[in-house]
Amino acid sequence: MNQSRKRIALRIIVCLALIFGGISGMLIMDSMKKPPVEIKYKERPMEVETITAMPQDVRVFIRGFGDVRPLVVVPISSEVAGRIVEIHPRLEAGELIPKGEILFKIDPTNYKASYEDALARVSQKKSAIKRLIKEHETDTKRLKTLKRNKELALAEFKRLKKLYYNDKVGTKSGVERAEQSANAAADLFDQLKEKIDVYPIIMAETRAALESAKAFLVNAKAGLDRCCVRSPFNARIKDVNLELSQYVSPAMKLLTLADDSVLEIWVPIDSLEAKKWLGFGEFNGWFSHINHVVCKIRWTEDPHGNFFEGTLHRVVKFDHNTRTLTVAVRVKKNNHTANVFPLVEGMFCSVEIPGKLIKNAIRLPRWSVSFENTVFMAKNGHLKTIPVKVAWTDGEDAIISHGIKKGDKVIVTRLVNPLENALLKIIETGKKG
Repeated sequence: MNQSRKRIALRIIVCLALIFGGISGMLIMDSMKKPPVEIKYKERPMEVETITAMPQDVRVFIRGFGDVRPLVVVPISSEVAGRIVEIHPRLEAGELIPKGEILFKIDPTNYKASYEDALARVSQKKSAIKRLIKEHETDTKRLKTLKRNKELALAEFKRLKKLYYNDKVGTKSGVERAEQSANAAADLFDQLKEKIDVYPIIMAETRAALESAKAFLVNAKAGLDRCCVRSPFNARIKDVNLELSQYVSPAMKLLTLADDSVLEIWVPIDSLEAKKWLGFGEFNGWFSHINHVVCKIRWTEDPHGNFFEGTLHRVVKFDHNTRTLTVAVRVKKNNHTANVFPLVEGMFCSVEIPGKLIKNAIRLPRWSVSFENTVFMAKNGHLKTIPVKVAWTDGEDAIISHGIKKGDKVIVTRLVNPLENALLKIIETGKKG
């Protein structure tokens, strides 16, 4: 029993000794520890690039794309029926035919005969008029003679009648013969006078017949001329659908010609942008007067090559489904130099249409303006977020109309969620907004 108590007491003493030793060690080590050096916090500045805002007048350019097409495309048909007897030796798609050259010819035999017949009719009517004029002159002179004959015959009749009935001289048959002669002279006079009175009517009818013959002649001449079909302008052949000895009839489409001297590009653009920035006259709808400004045109396959100039000509159509406005830009092909590849039908081109001026605007890189239309600005060495109004986006540039003043330092470094009022280290790029 005593031994057991001694062992327990010994264990308690050892435990207490260990605890006391540990506490003592901790106190000794704590007394040996030195306090950490206190470091004063200093904000680290964020390095950014800025540009100085300088207002300027900025021209708005609306850009679009479209295919080049000739202004004039003419389908050629025969105006008369007949068999083709001659074809231009270069009448093939893609060939250029100068103005006035014969494209094809139709057998003119029947039309030539009709023309000569009409020519003979006109000549015949002209001769008839000349004959009537001559006869009128002759009959007018004869009328005077017949009038005198009438008067003499009547006087002779009266004299013989008086002698016979009053003086019993002569015979009754002689008086009757004198009366018969007087009546015959009067009848001849009346007939000629009636003929002369009818001359104006006959002349009018003959002149009308002459005009009819002339009209027939014109029609016959037109038919003869239409047998020979010529190029109406310096034409490019688009397609051909005729052969030598082929019989053709009127309204049958035989070939298509294009005039490449004046080209057009139909450019679809946003209707709201057009209404806001393009110069219309008194706005009575999309098809009211539009300013004929000079546009810059580039072939999309050669975007950095030479450019062409065209003129904004008119509004072609408005599509309410896509809310786009299609405008026509007209190009005169002769505005290129000899060493510049010309515009041709089918080229896909970009078109730059100048619009109105934005007064006192600030031009900034597009990335410096957030989607919420805010910019970061350096003020008194700290970052500030400023709301702005973007009037126009021009490629990689944003045109700011409100929110930035002259001399403001606009941050153009790309920042992701920076802290407001953050300390800045500014690097001036030297560019002016």
